[in-house]
Amino acid sequence: MRAETEADLAELIAGADGPLCLRGGGTRGAEVNGEVVETGGLSGITLYEPGSLTLVARAGTPLAEIEAALEAEGQRLPFEPMDHRDLLGTKGEPTIGGVVAANVSGPRRVAVGACRDFMLGVRFVDGAGQVIKNGGRVMKNVTGYDLVKLMTGSWGTLGVLTEVSLKVLPRPETAASVVIEGLEDGDAVGAMARALGSPFEVSGAAHLPGELPVTMLRIEGFAGSVAYRAKRVAELFPDMAVRIEEDGARVADIWREIRDVAPFHGAPGDVWRVSCTPSDAPELAGRMQADAVFYDWGGGLIWVRVPKGTDLRARLGAFDGHATLVRGSGQPKFQPETPEIAALSNGLRARFDPKGILNAGLMG
Repeated sequence: MRAETEADLAELIAGADGPLCLRGGGTRGAEVNGEVVETGGLSGITLYEPGSLTLVARAGTPLAEIEAALEAEGQRLPFEPMDHRDLLGTKGEPTIGGVVAANVSGPRRVAVGACRDFMLGVRFVDGAGQVIKNGGRVMKNVTGYDLVKLMTGSWGTLGVLTEVSLKVLPRPETAASVVIEGLEDGDAVGAMARALGSPFEVSGAAHLPGELPVTMLRIEGFAGSVAYRAKRVAELFPDMAVRIEEDGARVADIWREIRDVAPFHGAPGDVWRVSCTPSDAPELAGRMQADAVFYDWGGGLIWVRVPKGTDLRARLGAFDGHATLVRGSGQPKFQPETPEIAALSNGLRARFDPKGILNAGLMG
């Protein structure tokens, strides 16, 4: 089934008597049992005010359409959403509703925040077929319920997004990367922490182990400022093999590959993402017995590739964080919740999806 309007979607959900599998662009591979409901018909930018850094779009609007509109005005989505298609082998077009529903955030999250932090408002249809609006075009909420934050990252289990309002930011003039070669994982995490804690506004920090380990620190902004700050960041590591990549196009390509987990494209096995305390990351990676890992967010995010069917959570044991299965099957996609959190989650789902039909079982 395909909804072309919000009213169509509300009627469809209100009349449903069985589980529904919600699908935007179909690029993130989250398959659940139920009749498929496609939201791609709810498309189009309904408001864009570059001067106030505000954009409003229907949930089925292709991400590429939004990025093109922003590019024309010298602006961008600050949270750098990844494109899952090459990693997951999926087709279709990513939509802004899917980005928001999954809280998709890339390498810049370590500096500016996640998708959730740039959300201003949402419209959605809940599991009873009611249309709900929350938030607005300014970053303020006085309703008592911050449904904007709640819906971002809920994966369609509380309601089906029909429209989203976001804050956008100017696109920087250029970017550079400070590249450090040869660091062991622990030393790399320490170097990333030093750079991120400096006053030089590092907007990305990633480490790729291997035969020649590479640690990368991104600097963005006006050309003169980027050149100065990149030099100062490099000076933080006088005893290391450091170079500066100054070709802005090349830097953009490298960070796009990190964003989209390019090192794992076409490689066999399951792919997990582990969110953790950065200082714990090297020790956790040692527990994984993985085929490959690399670090983003200064070590706060570990991308992991393991043989198909591996229970990575069992290998990790207890730790301060969570592991999400991004590509693979046989394990719950999301980290099982503690009884206290599960009680809260179940209460919210009972309130917003009383029939239990929206992406049932996806998040617990």
